[in-house]
Amino acid sequence: MLKTPELAMPKSSKVTTVCNGNREEWEDREEAKDYFLRQAICSEGEEHERYECIFIQIMNGLSYCTDE
Repeated sequence: MLKTPELAMPKSSKVTTVCNGNREEWEDREEAKDYFLRQAICSEGEEHERYECIFIQIMNGLSYCTDE
């Protein structure tokens, strides 16, 4: 039996993010993606890395994204 990697699964429109200990439920994946991209662009250092990490996870279709 073939196993489908998580990244190949269909993207859900809902996403949960945990950034700096704050958990947030997003109904719209595009809204979350835009938010974390904007935050990554406007920050630097460790904060930038946190936002960028979550942005990449959202882009890869994960439904639970964390900065850890």
